[in-house]
Amino acid sequence: MSLVGLSKIRGCSIAAIKKAILESLDLIDYSWNNRVSSVVIKANMCYYWDYSTGQTTDPRFVAALIDVLREKTPVKDIALVESDASAMKCKYAFRFLGYEKLAHDYDVRLVNLSEEKSDPFTVTCDGQSFRFLVPQIIQNADLRINVPKIKYTMKGIDLTCALKNIYGCNPYPMKFKYHSRLGKVIVALNKAMKFDLCVIDGNIVSGVQPRRLGLVMTSKDPVSIDAAAAKIAGLNPKMIKYLRLAQLEGLGSLEFISRGESLSKFNAMYPRKNIKRKLMSQAYSWVTRLKLGNRLGLG
Repeated sequence: MSLVGLSKIRGCSIAAIKKAILESLDLIDYSWNNRVSSVVIKANMCYYWDYSTGQTTDPRFVAALIDVLREKTPVKDIALVESDASAMKCKYAFRFLGYEKLAHDYDVRLVNLSEEKSDPFTVTCDGQSFRFLVPQIIQNADLRINVPKIKYTMKGIDLTCALKNIYGCNPYPMKFKYHSRLGKVIVALNKAMKFDLCVIDGNIVSGVQPRRLGLVMTSKDPVSIDAAAAKIAGLNPKMIKYLRLAQLEGLGSLEFISRGESLSKFNAMYPRKNIKRKLMSQAYSWVTRLKLGNRLGLG
């Protein structure tokens, strides 16, 4: 079983976030490589949603992570990467989400993967063959860090977190073409582009509405950290098909050991779907319709 670290952000400053990241990494016994020269950071910059919505990675969180990297490694080159999508262009998203300013202030590179040199790569998943372009910047990095968000998503996927965030590393912009088999594509892309470390920005989460959890989660196992995130969001990870597939394809384990803050504490705080409330709402709706029908002589 893999380790998943959970720590609490105590405050709103970059320093407070940095402290929580370091605590969470200590919880998973993370050891730093003193030969790291180049780092790729894949934050979630999937659309023009401000970080306060819980939909995209907070640039302050990435700033804190950059401070950690420069304190712990001799890194010379840090690249923040994202790719164009069907309804999102990096050149606009980088500025709107605050990453253009971050890159200037912290002397790091912003990279649109859709404009980078890539190599063709074929991978099998669930008995099917997939062919992608894999950006050279990801292939050649000494350290690849995945910085996702915890979010509910479309039916059939249910949860988007670490594994789904790598979907944005696919440089092909017309990503809607993959939606009919999205789960398999997510797993295949993670096989083609393996990241070394996951650091979840759970400071603000979306759920059914945005809420501040003040959470940092870390793991070297993307399947385990997604399983932990699913439990926090009130979902059963073993019922999420693409997570089971990821385990079968050797990307990680659905079983994990959590350390640090209580997972159940964040589960209680998460703005999750309330099935009981939904059923009560549906019942009330049907009673209202029935009463209205009786009044109109339709009952």
